Amino acid sequence: MIAVLGECVADAITDEQHAGDGGLALRVWAGGGPANTAVALSRLGTPARFLGRVSHDVFGTLFRDRLTASGVDLSACVTAEEPSTLAVAALDERGRADYTFYATGTADWQWTPQELDLARLGGSSCLHTGSIALVKGPGGEAVEEFARAAAARATVSIDPNVRPSLAAKDDYRVERWCSFADILRLSDDDLDFLLPGVPPEHACDTWHAAGARLVVVTRGAAGALVSVDGERATVAAPSVRVVDTVGAGDSFTAGLLHTLDAKGLLGGRLDGLDLETAVAAAEFAARVSALTCAVAGANPPWADQL
Repeated sequence: MIAVLGECVADAITDEQHAGDGGLALRVWAGGGPANTAVALSRLGTPARFLGRVSHDVFGTLFRDRLTASGVDLSACVTAEEPSTLAVAALDERGRADYTFYATGTADWQWTPQELDLARLGGSSCLHTGSIALVKGPGGEAVEEFARAAAARATVSIDPNVRPSLAAKDDYRVERWCSFADILRLSDDDLDFLLPGVPPEHACDTWHAAGARLVVVTRGAAGALVSVDGERATVAAPSVRVVDTVGAGDSFTAGLLHTLDAKGLLGGRLDGLDLETAVAAAEFAARVSALTCAVAGANPPWADQL
């Protein structure tokens, strides 16, 4: 089982076809990077446990229904009194989303150390976390300390999933996270924000030196760079007609972790991982991501679609 810790977000995407005179129509999807990853893992066939603070409001019901329908274990979730986080997105001509977040005082960021005891991991071989829950106060520090403690018993995977409108560059303490994380997956946009002007290969070496064994930088249609302890290769992205890219990176992470889990590599420090195996995992992850891009919203594929 893989545990995923982080936020649920209501993704409201502009719908020009149904907008009335002088109005704006929105279509709301259950989203949030970590929740998307948990859904994708479960749909691929890897048992997934979601650790989230899920509101009691109408969006919280939407989140629970989607996670449950995908087979995700919600027994480690907290039912929160605070409202859900809302993100309103406009899509550009390439299907990429530009988000405006409504996140002040919402449920996802209120974690306390008392809510994050290691018993919530159950028998998980891996903890995946990151995104806004790892950086936004007041709960970000509690999430980081939980992930650090989890490293004693599980592989740790992190996706920064940078959101400049919600957190500053200094809030993304990637080198510090790499001291306890085994896997770092980030996008080229994340890299440009975190280390502007730094070549991806040099960035990978920085994070390897800090402790991460596997670093993957996804580049959209250009594929991905895979680096294992400084040994590198590139992976092509499958050709697909893009509807939008919402959830594509989250699905890539799920495909990567699913494959590593199937090969029995999770549960420790990735001691048995070599570059060839990492590349095969990234190739599968790229297929999962491509199929997510081919449909509207963060709607990752099921195993039989692959």
